[in-house]
Amino acid sequence: MKTLYSTDGFERIERDIAGVRTVAYVAGSGPDVVYFHGGGTWHGFDFARDWLPRFRVTLPYHPNFGESADAPTVVTVPDYARHYRALFASLGLESIHLVGASLGGRLAAEFAASQADRLRSLVLVSPAGVTTPGVPDVNHAAIKQEEWPGYFSMDQAFVRRFWPGHPDAEWLNARGREGQATGRALGGSVEAELRANLQRIRTPTLLLWGRDDRMVLSAHAKTWQALIPGSKAEIIERAGHLLLDESAQARAAVVRFIGEHEEQG
Repeated sequence: MKTLYSTDGFERIERDIAGVRTVAYVAGSGPDVVYFHGGGTWHGFDFARDWLPRFRVTLPYHPNFGESADAPTVVTVPDYARHYRALFASLGLESIHLVGASLGGRLAAEFAASQADRLRSLVLVSPAGVTTPGVPDVNHAAIKQEEWPGYFSMDQAFVRRFWPGHPDAEWLNARGREGQATGRALGGSVEAELRANLQRIRTPTLLLWGRDDRMVLSAHAKTWQALIPGSKAEIIERAGHLLLDESAQARAAVVRFIGEHEEQG
């Protein structure tokens, strides 16, 4: 599928991981940073260009998303964690800084709980999966097609670059494919198990949230921070769910946090 975002300047890498064709884009130089995307790949990863002067950034597509193949055996969060252990071994990624957003934040947190020896730092951007007393869940199933852009970003002009007003069948099928994969991954999870895993994380962790996030409300940040020992939280004002895309402040916070823990290492 032709994308509406550019991959210019990134090297495309393809690996067969247990029979699953997995695609990643890589650019930059320096310490290794891996980014786990959220439940939709339609807006690309231009934000990562800000990190390239300092870091070598690897941006894989999860199985069942983007350019990676469908994978009937990769369904649950633990399945994805196993897949990434094998992918990192294939790519020679032994010591990394891991950043994940939304669904990718959930995957990154679960990975950190079991693979601490691989990680130097962890950044979770509006991660999904934890409930907070008094904070309502967002009913994603009730959101209409034309309403979705308002849930992603404060900057509607940014979203409209990638979210067509009259999407064709190919675009809608791609969104449906990724939405179903996201639902399977999160729907098969048990929150009590996630909470227990978060308490096992010992990797230095930064939680980033947009104050105006309508998809995963920023009120959840305190819950995540309470669960992950020693974690820090930063709320970015006037920013929504696609925080790294729309906020230079958020992108700089990632660079600063990783840089601090690279120096300490």
